[in-house]
Amino acid sequence: MLLIYTHKINSRFRYTMKQVFTRILGIEVIFTTKVEDFIKHSGPKITYTRQPLQNEFFIRSNELLFQNGVNDYSMTVESWEGVPCFFRTGERSNLPFDIFAASFYLLSRYEEYQPHVKDQHGRFPPTESLAYRHNFLRIPVVDIWAYKMLEKLKERFPAMEVATPKYQYTSAIDVTTSHEYAHRGLLRTVAGIALDLSRFRLGRISQRLAVLLRLKPDPFNNFEKLIKLHQKTGVNSIFFFQFADYSTYDKNVSTENNRFRYLIKWIADYSTVSLAASYSSFQDNDLLKNEKTRLSEVIHRPVNFSRMRYNRVDVPETYQNLVEAEFTDDFTMGYTHEIGFRAGTCTPFQFYDIAMEEQQPIKLHPFAIHDYALVDLKSKELMLREVDAIFRAVKKVNGQLLTVFSNELLGSRQKTDWIKLYSKLIDQYHV
Repeated sequence: MLLIYTHKINSRFRYTMKQVFTRILGIEVIFTTKVEDFIKHSGPKITYTRQPLQNEFFIRSNELLFQNGVNDYSMTVESWEGVPCFFRTGERSNLPFDIFAASFYLLSRYEEYQPHVKDQHGRFPPTESLAYRHNFLRIPVVDIWAYKMLEKLKERFPAMEVATPKYQYTSAIDVTTSHEYAHRGLLRTVAGIALDLSRFRLGRISQRLAVLLRLKPDPFNNFEKLIKLHQKTGVNSIFFFQFADYSTYDKNVSTENNRFRYLIKWIADYSTVSLAASYSSFQDNDLLKNEKTRLSEVIHRPVNFSRMRYNRVDVPETYQNLVEAEFTDDFTMGYTHEIGFRAGTCTPFQFYDIAMEEQQPIKLHPFAIHDYALVDLKSKELMLREVDAIFRAVKKVNGQLLTVFSNELLGSRQKTDWIKLYSKLIDQYHV
């Protein structure tokens, strides 16, 4: 049990200490503001405040954890033994920067509360992030900082108990379009053929007719292959189905289609099934709740996990809506077209709402690899090299590697045999 002395115990302080010590390092912590309790404690202990008490393990605190709301910080990113860091502390501190303020800054997505220009889908652009601008987006700095601090603590307290977490891999499969041609309905099929004709896409017309005549399988219908792959490797998988009405950005099979419903039920027998929230539900919480309820009625079990269409997250409103809709876990914390750690970590964490200054009852599972970030790379070899670098970074800190692939891309063989690539990835990185 590690005792932490500070001058003020508030929500930000508790949240950050629990994440860094308990969830990342596996160390139980207790807090005190009383000097006499700190002096009496015979076990491992640190002070986190402006000045040390004696000659203890001391980390000089920045004011960030003890403030309310959002302030404008001019960041200077430096290096701590080769690892980027910020919020410098000074010579008397046992660490050269305030690890807790820096961790909170990244985990809370503090910078996303500050003024920024959103992209066409209302998303925070990765290029606006501190991690992207200072070239540390692809390393889980929060976890690395924690383990480097642990080395220093063990030098001072060799007998300190640590229940080190284990590396885990989870594969998230986005199913926003379950079939490319099948089960689309007469009107949408005729419209699709007309569009292909107008653009002289004769190959698509031929493929569509072959699928409709059951001469070929639908290219997006690769679910049996995926289930078999996951069973073979023992991979923990989650299928996120969009269960929404047709709209400009939501074009899945009709939710009334019995074969589509049967597919969802069948997958739910082998894997976790959860909701890929529609584009239309982004700012319509009644619609979000409705989609959740309707999917739950199909699989006859609760739907607790969510992913937002196009990874649309507007902090804090998106997570406030998900909490109101009673989701317990969300898997949207990442970037679609950039590999890396949006929140600086590969360990799941609770959402901290700065607007309300409290931890919210929804756990965020950050992903580092989205299939459309791999599409932008030039070769299969480069893709494998980039994924391997992420895997090694996560494995080193006993984190959780989460990848996001869509059945659409896995059904495509343009330039890359995606199902073959995916198979190789999960075979290598599931252990």
